[in-house]
Amino acid sequence: MKAIEFDTFGDADVLKLADVAEPELRSTDLLVKVHAAGVNRADIIHRRGGYGRPHFGDSAIMGLEIAGEVVATGVDANGFKIGDRIMGIVGGGAYAELARIDYRMAMRIPDSLTFVQAAAIPEAFVTAHEALVHLGRLKADETVLIHAAASGVGSAAVQLARLIGARIFGTADVQKLGRVKELGVSYAVDYKVDDYAEVIAQITDRKGVDVVIDFIGAPYFPRNIASLANGGRLVQVGLLGGGGRVNVEIEQILYRHLQIMGTVMKSRPQTEKHNMVQRFSSAWLNHFGDNRLVPVLDSVFPLSRAKEAHLRMESGQNFGKIILSME
Repeated sequence: MKAIEFDTFGDADVLKLADVAEPELRSTDLLVKVHAAGVNRADIIHRRGGYGRPHFGDSAIMGLEIAGEVVATGVDANGFKIGDRIMGIVGGGAYAELARIDYRMAMRIPDSLTFVQAAAIPEAFVTAHEALVHLGRLKADETVLIHAAASGVGSAAVQLARLIGARIFGTADVQKLGRVKELGVSYAVDYKVDDYAEVIAQITDRKGVDVVIDFIGAPYFPRNIASLANGGRLVQVGLLGGGGRVNVEIEQILYRHLQIMGTVMKSRPQTEKHNMVQRFSSAWLNHFGDNRLVPVLDSVFPLSRAKEAHLRMESGQNFGKIILSME
């Protein structure tokens, strides 16, 4: 089968299309003919060597989410049959014509969606639900700040927050502000020009927001704390701006009853990953069929042009998901 490989960590030039062996089917796996695969920031970090290892134990091929057709089932894989259209999260192996997926990480694709649309859902929406709903416990009439609102996870979180009935602040590049407003952001902030903490303080009469969803990390941490209302929850999803040490007055956390949580899917035990997928699919999957939720697509590249897909993501110009198509 055809797949994307790389021999050494480095720039996008290391990616190459190659012939590789088909994945071996395990007892709880579905073997899937991949029609489309999502490109994620984790793929860029992986390619550059940021995780310090060539793969995550499941496949030496990169890629974390797929959409395709089941062509074989393991003896212990329940609930799916050959020919089913599925999407889901894999532990590597998505950048290929065939991939294996634990059946508990798979979800049926709503009939109204194409494979390309479906490939934009799993990683973005499962992560967004875990951060916003399961950990952040966002409720109707609360206020949330979603950073990187034009990203795959950010745009998913905005849609979920809108359906929950929350008031939404979102940060994005100036050229993307109009589109994040269309998704449901009430107050869109150009993070390069405006201090979002000051904007929030002004609009909320210094009360702050109930939940902050952050992908940036250390550079935003003090202002995220300052932007929280009493009893507010900060959920740290990524470190695009860098990690390291941060300074915070512990009294702020204590006397304002703040909660700080982190979430990374890759480092969770497999059973917890199963639960994350189940929590999302049971609550929201049917909303894609009635168009209350939509996968936000930026661009589609053929598998052979994976290098260009990575460069597109690295440019920071994308709005929503970048997809690789096997068609």
